[in-house]
Amino acid sequence: MILETLCLGSMQVNCYVLASEAGGQAIIIDPGAEEDKIKRILMRHKLKPAFIINTHGHIDHIGCDDEFGVPVYVHRQDAPMLKDPGVNLSAFLISPFSVKSKINPLEDKEKIELGKISLEVIHIPGHTPGGICLLMHKPSNKILFTGDSLFFQGIGRTDFPGADEGILIESIKEKLFKLSDDTVIYPGHGPSSTIGEEKKNNPFLR
Repeated sequence: MILETLCLGSMQVNCYVLASEAGGQAIIIDPGAEEDKIKRILMRHKLKPAFIINTHGHIDHIGCDDEFGVPVYVHRQDAPMLKDPGVNLSAFLISPFSVKSKINPLEDKEKIELGKISLEVIHIPGHTPGGICLLMHKPSNKILFTGDSLFFQGIGRTDFPGADEGILIESIKEKLFKLSDDTVIYPGHGPSSTIGEEKKNNPFLR
């Protein structure tokens, strides 16, 4: 399996490129900026993008959704954000941006598959109404992409419209902390961690 991490843009968003093997198709998670860097990774492994998954609808995660000519997947509740510069924060932070690519809505517990990769959608509202994490079932069952829900010793901001700190903390504890302690988390910003580490040392969740 190929798993490449890129830290992109002024907001240092983590973008992930996933593929079963070189020369095949790839999933791009949260291509927020600097599409040239993402394309270089694709070229290095001779990969063709199949689709994009946005963990939520903020501009730092969706900014390059239109640069690859592929459909975009996002939770149903965040899908309107991709079209609304006022809600996706682009009107305030950069310049107004609206995704033009085809948008496919996701639901909680839905499976997304490509080649030998299988991901399960876990709905974690609180940072945004439709925030999601992506739990890998194949080829590994110890990988979780957490978007802006859960960070290393942190959680997503809850001072944006539609956010709720109580709901976010409850969602993390009820859904993510049930996973194995050695599950590695790959967040939307910052370094990776594990579920066990965050249970013990995350100041927001102890």
